[in-house]
Amino acid sequence: MRTDIGSRRTPPPLDDLDRQIAHALQLDGRAAFSRIAEVLGVSDQTIARRWARLRASRSMRVLGLTESAVLGDTVWLIRVSTTPDAAVPLAEALARRTDTAWVGLMAGGTEVSAVARSNADWAREGGEALLLRELPRTPRVLAVHAYCQLHQFFGGAEGLILKSGMLSPAQVAQLAPPAPTPPDEPVRLTADDHKLLTRLAYDGRTPVPDLAAAIGWSPSTVRRRMAELRATGALYFDVDYGPHLFDQGLRAAVWLSVPPAELHATGEALAAHREVAFACATTGPANLFLAVVCRDTAALYTYLTGPVARLSGVRDFETYPMVRSLKGPGPFLGGAH
Repeated sequence: MRTDIGSRRTPPPLDDLDRQIAHALQLDGRAAFSRIAEVLGVSDQTIARRWARLRASRSMRVLGLTESAVLGDTVWLIRVSTTPDAAVPLAEALARRTDTAWVGLMAGGTEVSAVARSNADWAREGGEALLLRELPRTPRVLAVHAYCQLHQFFGGAEGLILKSGMLSPAQVAQLAPPAPTPPDEPVRLTADDHKLLTRLAYDGRTPVPDLAAAIGWSPSTVRRRMAELRATGALYFDVDYGPHLFDQGLRAAVWLSVPPAELHATGEALAAHREVAFACATTGPANLFLAVVCRDTAALYTYLTGPVARLSGVRDFETYPMVRSLKGPGPFLGGAH
């Protein structure tokens, strides 16, 4: 999920069927329209028309993404303080990189936040993320703070849409694919795998014949390799959508300090909150990070002083509203090319 898709134009009116389609695609981003239609009790043509409208208006898209833990990659949560004139250009430059996601400007406009991935091959060779080497040498950057993700409590394939309740438990059971089984060792990708994953990162619903033509595989090979990658959890599908879909107008980063003995239980409890789009344990003075999505500042206040405050493990926290989102999930800006 992201908060800026379609923000530069007037959002189209959406209804519960649109939200049900979003829920269905978060469960299985490549589910056939005929299957979704059957479960929702509408016609194939209705689903196809709705999806075409949602894609054309940039309200929603499906991305094929890779799970860092399964590939052995390291995830970094980055905060960069800049001079006031440098924040936007830096954020735009970070958003264009393929090793970043979730790039935004935080409150005050002088701090840029981003999520970066360090390739497993670099780590095996004793290297570090290229971005982390470059940022400190960037002009007008005042400070760089990078926190390593240690454990993910919620996020990735478990998109926030799954907490929406738009589908009944019976409908979820009909649409959800089998849960992946991560291998004991990191999954190694081939050059052709990277070609496949690049196409899916632009558009997770790219037809199999188009994927086969782009890679030079047969359609059956494409289907088989996608199934293998999904079975390990290396490949998953995420729905990228605008805030108007569920009336979510405010996104905030929340950094919490929790005693180590209570970290896992607190993280699991926070992951279940409907406001939490992402939750992970990190290195650094604050050891638990949340991406929180609410309707407005009043709803954020209610959440922080209610469900968060009631958790005995939370000793301290800091909250930073996002004032502009430049990039959501995935390595590429924009939709399918």
